[in-house]
Amino acid sequence: MFSPVQTRRTFEEAAEQIADKVRTGQLRTGDRLPGERSLAAQMEISRPTLREAVKVLVEAGVLEVRRGPGGGMFVATNVVPVELVRQRSSLRLGEVAQVLEARRLVEPRVAQLAAVRATDDDFAAMQRSIDLMRELVAEGYTPEDEDRFLQIDVMFHLALARAAGNQTVETLMRMLIRELEIARDMAMHHPLVPEWTIEIHRRTMEAVRRGDVAEVEHVMDEHLGQLERAYEEESNRALVRPLPDFLLPLTARQAPAAS
Repeated sequence: MFSPVQTRRTFEEAAEQIADKVRTGQLRTGDRLPGERSLAAQMEISRPTLREAVKVLVEAGVLEVRRGPGGGMFVATNVVPVELVRQRSSLRLGEVAQVLEARRLVEPRVAQLAAVRATDDDFAAMQRSIDLMRELVAEGYTPEDEDRFLQIDVMFHLALARAAGNQTVETLMRMLIRELEIARDMAMHHPLVPEWTIEIHRRTMEAVRRGDVAEVEHVMDEHLGQLERAYEEESNRALVRPLPDFLLPLTARQAPAAS
């Protein structure tokens, strides 16, 4: 019934697909949608992104989620507010921008703290995630492997957070990474280059291992910039205007005025 989501505003298009089927009578009041795993697979989006779409539609009264035996996602009405998706999309895209801004504010400092505190066990955990990525590529990487690849990517970033040696920082990064899953989906229809990700992780780990906090910042700047650029291209908006100089990518910061 549902088709792959093609744009990078994935949760918006997912919500639009469901809403359109209600508007056209393909889905009627009381109809049960496919299970979360099945529906996400049909749309070729992540389950967290599907949850964002469902959240929009539940808040608008289009869907209801029932718990317990016989539960699931059900159509609650055959009337869909005309401006539903348009109004919500602006809000949610703004929230994604805030998550990306928070990441730029937090993660480079976390990586620099790891450069001071990381242990051999921390480096072993980072290396393990890099090795798993390499194994996935060596086995013949296909688009179906993207979810697994991104799960391993999360493993690397959590290992980096643990290496900072601060439980509160690790908890903060876990929360931030969960929020980033939506932003990640926005970048996924840009060609994913596993080799680039592997290399940027290797360079990050080596900079941390050397304790080179300046190099850590440069590598993290490059790493974070990829997702930020994808967001700007697909949403057709800048992350934040105006952006303080200390949050700008290093390459965009103004050079000091000559004395």
